[in-house]
Amino acid sequence: MKLNPKAWNAIKIGTLCSVSYLAVYIARNILSAVTPQMLELGYAEEYIGKTSSLYFICYAVGQLINGAIGEKIKAKWMICIGLLGAGITNLVFPHITFSPDAAMIVYGLTGFFLSMVYGPMTKVVSENTEPIYTTRCTLGYTFASFFGSPVAGLLASFLVWQNVFAASSTVLVVMAITSFLFFSFFERKKLIQYGLFKAQKSGSKNIGVLLKRKIVKFALIAIITGIVRTSVVFWLPTYISQYLGLSAQLSATLFTVATLVISTTAFIAVFIYERLGYHLEKTILFMFLSSALFFVLTFLVNTPAVNIIFLVLAIMSSNGAACLLWSRYCPSLRDTGMVSSATGFLDFLSYMAAATANVIFANAATSIGWSRLILVWLGLAISGIIISLPYDTIFKKTKQNDNT
Repeated sequence: MKLNPKAWNAIKIGTLCSVSYLAVYIARNILSAVTPQMLELGYAEEYIGKTSSLYFICYAVGQLINGAIGEKIKAKWMICIGLLGAGITNLVFPHITFSPDAAMIVYGLTGFFLSMVYGPMTKVVSENTEPIYTTRCTLGYTFASFFGSPVAGLLASFLVWQNVFAASSTVLVVMAITSFLFFSFFERKKLIQYGLFKAQKSGSKNIGVLLKRKIVKFALIAIITGIVRTSVVFWLPTYISQYLGLSAQLSATLFTVATLVISTTAFIAVFIYERLGYHLEKTILFMFLSSALFFVLTFLVNTPAVNIIFLVLAIMSSNGAACLLWSRYCPSLRDTGMVSSATGFLDFLSYMAAATANVIFANAATSIGWSRLILVWLGLAISGIIISLPYDTIFKKTKQNDNT
């Protein structure tokens, strides 16, 4: 069966973006994957927690800044400079031994460089593909974002932690060069064009448009899912080694397997979304309900194998809500001309929440214990349920009943 030209072009653009984004998420998950190794070598949980939090803060602030810049500058330059800069700082970080604070700052710069990728990428995909193909493209790099975790875990299973960073840096630099060449080629062939949709000139009108599109509701969803998909997953190897009592090497291996399973979330989420009649908010509510159930089971069952299964299912359910946020809601804003800035804003909230949670979780694991920390994660899922309830439908029915 021969694909139509628009579908084929979407495959080309989507593949390039997905592979580039895989490099981003391999780098983003490296510190998490090597944390058990670093703890065994004498690094403190508090230091690793602060380092990861600074990274998330820089990534979050970068999303806000680079999301807005991405409306003005070609995605090719934003993405390639981001990948190259992150490759350099990621390589330097483990070799700064004279000052822990300096190393922490360099790792924070990695987060800022990586934040240059997502907003412009989502904008270029949404503006250069038909809506039916846009979802598939964003699904591809959403999958890549989840798949980066097992790749990082796999590297940590075979390499010492400094070499894991070196391997990640190599991937980033190679993808920076490759992306630049392919973007340039696609631009010459008119597969990628810029400025097809423009925002309103008035800032107040732009805000009004986003409010009508329920930006506040999805901002809260971004915060909750950001904590789960970022902070909970970050501490997963440490959770396995400390709470379940397994070795650092086995924890890294199980982290690889667990995150490999989690990487399938994007496809499962879209499958459920289609079965629920393409109803975005209904599907997100279902995801949070499932997440809450599995966190309850995680708290109740202490058998390592079963506990990990339930925790993975809880994370996958929450990630399913995140997947729909990024792959359906954000691209749907293309007619507003604000895809990059809106996506950057939501990602900013997501990672600022994750940065805060990372410090809290690092201290909570020691002060209140992992068992009670599971209840905190359960509370996040319950908050997601409350936010995702169809209040507009409920109020509409209530008003109709009052009128009758």
